[in-house]
Amino acid sequence: MTTLTISPDQDSAELSRFVAGIPLAEIDVSRPSLFQSDKIGAFFERLRREDPVHYCAESSYGPYWSITRYDDIMAVDTNHKVYSSEAKLGGIAIQDMHSDQSNLELEMFIAMDQPKHDAQRKAVTPAVAPSNLLLLEPVIRERAGAILDALPVGEEIDWVKSVSVELTTMTLATLFDFPWDERARLTRWSDVTTAIPGAGIVDSFEQRREELIECAMYFKGLWDQRTDQPGGTDLISMMANSPATRDMPFLEFLGNLLLLIVGGNDTTRNSISGGVLALNRHPDQYDKLRRDPALIGSMVPEIIRWQTPLTHMRRTALEDSEIGGKRIAKGEKVVMWYLSGNRDETAIEQPEEFIIDRKNPRQHLSFGYGIHRCMGNRLAELQLRIIWEEIQKRFHFVEVVGEPERLLSNLVRGITRLPVKLHAH
Repeated sequence: MTTLTISPDQDSAELSRFVAGIPLAEIDVSRPSLFQSDKIGAFFERLRREDPVHYCAESSYGPYWSITRYDDIMAVDTNHKVYSSEAKLGGIAIQDMHSDQSNLELEMFIAMDQPKHDAQRKAVTPAVAPSNLLLLEPVIRERAGAILDALPVGEEIDWVKSVSVELTTMTLATLFDFPWDERARLTRWSDVTTAIPGAGIVDSFEQRREELIECAMYFKGLWDQRTDQPGGTDLISMMANSPATRDMPFLEFLGNLLLLIVGGNDTTRNSISGGVLALNRHPDQYDKLRRDPALIGSMVPEIIRWQTPLTHMRRTALEDSEIGGKRIAKGEKVVMWYLSGNRDETAIEQPEEFIIDRKNPRQHLSFGYGIHRCMGNRLAELQLRIIWEEIQKRFHFVEVVGEPERLLSNLVRGITRLPVKLHAH
């Protein structure tokens, strides 16, 4: 295999030449360091052009197929009869769900096929129904305003810690009716769930296991309090009193909890940070926003496309099939790279550009498609819309004053630190 050494200050032309020199068969886009350094785009660009359904024979996660074009990703994502999400077959990420050393064989409804998936998902869907979002909107707006009003103008702050984490954690605590003073636990458990041991969040698989068991036991206490108390509108009450979920085995209970925690926290958090970064890198679009704040409505889905907070979803082939002229054998791992599909020039006009008044801004893959389409997509958009409406009321410019720090992960496209200064009107 070719040794991969990429300089952090390598410009895009040099990077493209470097990537072009790697034998196609040796390209492995699963390396977390490529995402942390934000160099992955050049690799996806080559695969889309030369080998959009690409087989990697050797990786840290075993052999896998990469699906990198928009239409091919859609074909896989909507064909759940051929491409399975089942945890026992590997689940929904490139790393097999039951393969890590923490010995937690978690199950969750996103990693289930029909009909069990549908029944469990239905149990919690009312939490993000339009009627509930109407009730949540003034609550989120009040909190967003309070967060922004507490920020110092003209001083360097970390936008991730001060804004993105704060707002999403508050919303998540409300959805769970979680003890308010302890809501920081939700952020911690979200980070631990997706962490690579040894990369700075947890030191080992054993530590990760212990913290996730602690999460489960905490929530079991809330569950026990709310069992047989019908009418509760929080996620725990809904699961505790639904026939589809109230008798879940322990690891299924924990798996669904972690799914809801990560889904309600990580993705929106990183989109809030990604939007600030995108506007700073495209100052003409920031000027456009200042002139017409009504463009926030179309900017929000453009932020979600541009950031792509989850880089991929994975499926396992249940039978021999064909994608893009390539034969996929039964049992093989098929990875849909949403980040690549969202940059596919054959499906999206000027995909590398951040354009806040796109004609079809919701034409993106960030929420997935088919039966597993993100349950909380409208809640994510609501939080982004509100935070940007409140930002525009208060600040002329959220200026990025240093390079972002990114998460070491090939799943969560995370921004862990974003230094900014706020400029008043």
